[in-house]
Amino acid sequence: MSDTRPICLVVGAGDYIGAEISKRFASGGYTVCMGRRNGDKLAPLVAEIEAAGGSARGYTLDARDEDQIQTLFATIEADVGPLQVVIFNVGGNVNFPIRDTTTRVFTKVWQMACLAGFLTGREAARYMAPRQRGSIFFTGATASMRGGSGYGAFASAKFGLKALAQSMARELGPENIHVAHLVIDSGVDTAWVRERMAASGINVEEMPEDRLMNPASVAETYWMLHQQTRDAWTHELDLRPFAEKF
Repeated sequence: MSDTRPICLVVGAGDYIGAEISKRFASGGYTVCMGRRNGDKLAPLVAEIEAAGGSARGYTLDARDEDQIQTLFATIEADVGPLQVVIFNVGGNVNFPIRDTTTRVFTKVWQMACLAGFLTGREAARYMAPRQRGSIFFTGATASMRGGSGYGAFASAKFGLKALAQSMARELGPENIHVAHLVIDSGVDTAWVRERMAASGINVEEMPEDRLMNPASVAETYWMLHQQTRDAWTHELDLRPFAEKF
């Protein structure tokens, strides 16, 4: 077993939101376990967290695979400690006109953004419910609330994830498990987003610094949710910059 730090698992610990969530919980005293499909890419993040005095472990994980999810949870529980926070942060954001959306594309997006969330949430509940405590958080998107042109596959998956989170919150709340769904209704400040905006004719150099969503600000919201007392739990929370249209 590890030291006495509480344990947080981030499924979908990518380079932006997932990485910042991991760093925030590590700075808050948690041992952070991080999973992504190419686990070797987590080495710099693990090193950064440890250099700052935190504790982190990286794992290779395909969150669509039931056996891999179950093995990861069992490994963490046995080798690291009991999970107190599990955060599902897998994306799957693609744009395909409906006539060009193949069964393969639709199925893959659903597996990434919905099925993987179910597998993660179910395993978290199986370990947390007997202990009668824990937090399970799901990252949603604008597509969780409304479908957009070309987003039939992504919106279908994200609608499903929202429904899963809502059902889990009703079922697990009485067992002292906080389930929340966070709607990220904005472009996140990444090089890829800025390139897309520039390609569409927007002068990104003249944008206010906080026009796009800072991943660290998103991470702070996850941390805040986990600190809530159970007499005032938030189930669904939407985040957007001051200038975002909605």
